[in-house]
Amino acid sequence: MDGYNILEVLDHIDPALLDYQGWINVGMALKEEGYTAADWDHWSRRDAGRYHTGECFRKWDGFRGNATPVTGGTLVQIAKDQGWSPEYGHELDWDDAIQDEHVVVDKAWVEGREIREPEHWSPAEQLIRYLETLFEAGENVGYVTASWEKSDEKGTRWLPQQGSVDRTAGQLIEQLNHCKDDLGAVLGDYREEAGAWIRFNPLDGKGCKNENVTEYRYALVESDSTELEKQNAIIRELELPVACLVFSGKKSIHAIVRVDAADYDEYRKRVNYLYEVCKKNGLEIDTQNKNPSRLSRMPGVIRNGHKQFLMDTNIGKSSWNEWYEWIESVNDDLPEPESLDGVWNCLPELSPCLIDGILRQGHKMLIAGPSKAGKSFLQIELCCAIAEGRRWLNWDCAQGKVMYVNLELDRASCLHRFKDVYTALGWRPKNLQNIDIWNLRGKSVPMDKLAPKLIRRAAKRDYIAIVIDPIYKVITGDENSADQMAQFCNQFDKICTELGTAVIYCHHHSKGAQGGKRSMDRASGSGVFARDPDAMLDLIELDTSETLMEQEANKATCDACTQFLNAHFTDWEDGISLDDTFSAVRMLEYSRKKVYGEDARLLEQMVADAKKRAAEKTAWRIEGTLREFPKFNPVNVWFNYPTHCIDAVGVLNDTQPDTEKAPWQKGTDRNKKNAKDRKNDRKKTLEEAVENGNFGEEPSVKDVAEYMGISDRTVRDRIKEHGGYVIEDGIIKKKECGKD
Repeated sequence: MDGYNILEVLDHIDPALLDYQGWINVGMALKEEGYTAADWDHWSRRDAGRYHTGECFRKWDGFRGNATPVTGGTLVQIAKDQGWSPEYGHELDWDDAIQDEHVVVDKAWVEGREIREPEHWSPAEQLIRYLETLFEAGENVGYVTASWEKSDEKGTRWLPQQGSVDRTAGQLIEQLNHCKDDLGAVLGDYREEAGAWIRFNPLDGKGCKNENVTEYRYALVESDSTELEKQNAIIRELELPVACLVFSGKKSIHAIVRVDAADYDEYRKRVNYLYEVCKKNGLEIDTQNKNPSRLSRMPGVIRNGHKQFLMDTNIGKSSWNEWYEWIESVNDDLPEPESLDGVWNCLPELSPCLIDGILRQGHKMLIAGPSKAGKSFLQIELCCAIAEGRRWLNWDCAQGKVMYVNLELDRASCLHRFKDVYTALGWRPKNLQNIDIWNLRGKSVPMDKLAPKLIRRAAKRDYIAIVIDPIYKVITGDENSADQMAQFCNQFDKICTELGTAVIYCHHHSKGAQGGKRSMDRASGSGVFARDPDAMLDLIELDTSETLMEQEANKATCDACTQFLNAHFTDWEDGISLDDTFSAVRMLEYSRKKVYGEDARLLEQMVADAKKRAAEKTAWRIEGTLREFPKFNPVNVWFNYPTHCIDAVGVLNDTQPDTEKAPWQKGTDRNKKNAKDRKNDRKKTLEEAVENGNFGEEPSVKDVAEYMGISDRTVRDRIKEHGGYVIEDGIIKKKECGKD
């Protein structure tokens, strides 16, 4: 809410002084303004006598909004009623608009506009002009000249009877042209104490109710509480698309406004919008006038000695659509165009780099890739690099505070991942205070609702980057709709603009082979995803050969032996040649000769673990599409759970994604796979499905079957073949050590 910090306003409201409905209104207002049930609960605790644990949270989900929501303005008014006086800014009155949207008229400065009676008084001419403006010749017109007197606590007043609907506008105009200003001869006599009425929308000739309206063409704008001259001025300054402007002969002007609705539902929506705009601009509307069959004052008659006359026709904008677009654009908050000549010699400074050569602070970056690419780990690595001011993959990072918005993992898993990444990178966690984690699993909301909540929490934290992982949890609208995804991506712009921080997020690839596509065309859904961010990094898996993986296993064995020997001996390098230190066979042979007993078993375990990790490595190529920087050469990396590392040696330079190989080469590679390889693949696939089939919890057979896209029977066969799992009551569990 503009101008006030809601939580500060809440500090000035004593819950003990409110009745039950007042307490409920506070909760509804907090939810409407984007706060949480915890905020309401924390405030409610101040009334210890009536506070009940958990009651705020139980009622919170029941606040689902309505046409007239309780807003932050209610909290301001309650605080002021309890004696609070704001120390800054404009003090709002109860009826003040909380936001300036759609405000065209400055109510404090609007000058009244005089209402002048027509110099030449011709009742028939007045009504003919009214009919010609509003109706087609063949359309039936409803009007009332007969009235009856009613007396009650409001006083004595004249009310209309049912009236007539049997003649068309053409028939009435023809008769009025020959009546010599005797309206009674055409319409029937009316009481001068009461005046006469007419309906502004055409009818079917069978009645005068809403269901008898044939065209939802006009709506009535009438205000009894605003000064006449100000009514006249506001209606004109708002440029309402008025077809006819009629003086009622008493204390109001009747504006017959074009709404041009296709049906009754659209009519109601447009009238509500029209009345809202009028109210925000100082014109208090009589809301009883909403229905399309409503009566308005008939021009050309006398009412209590005053003329009901036509003040104007066809003023303001020419149509509803033109007026609506104008109103929406008046308060668009967009900057004015500026001349390049004025800034040529004093250009503004560019935002500093967040990721050198890739992304500036305050900009947006998308990381796209398929499953198993380790995108979440890649983002966690980036958070650690920013916090420590270190290198991320191939690029240096600025140092500063970063928020990681976790939408997918449970809290414990997320925190452990950060520690695992730090450990695998071999970095000392010197600046953990630079990383904030917002755990929202099970509590995420659509992005248009999340953005203001995020902005409020991050406003005073000086983040230079906010990482949102993953965005599919907060997508609003159809992923394949360009305009809906553009609105979704605009929320990232809002965060960047409001906080001056970079926003980094990841998205998945579309289904099917990706190697033959451009990097920016691989992301799933609308092309907006790839074209909206200032930087996009795309990962695609490389198809590693058996020879290459054998080389990696050889290197892993040598590294394990070196690590072991360094830990146990100081001069071991003197007993082996430099060339042999690059041979797994020679290093193992040499290492085994130097140890025995428990040390020997430790060596074998270290080597086995190293070879297993080498076999589990996957190779990836990162390509980029950048808006602010030149395109970089593709970067090849290994994903060795839980981190990615650059292929510094260059062994992946000639490796291609599977879809980029020639057909004959694909066939040759497939034939090289023997039965053992296929069995290992099935084993790995099953392990992945068990791990991820139920979001980290023990999955059922059905969960794994749906994840893998196979039958329950096939899952049971794969589990039996694997040997490392058992099925208990339909749940797949790891087999305990030592049990068959």
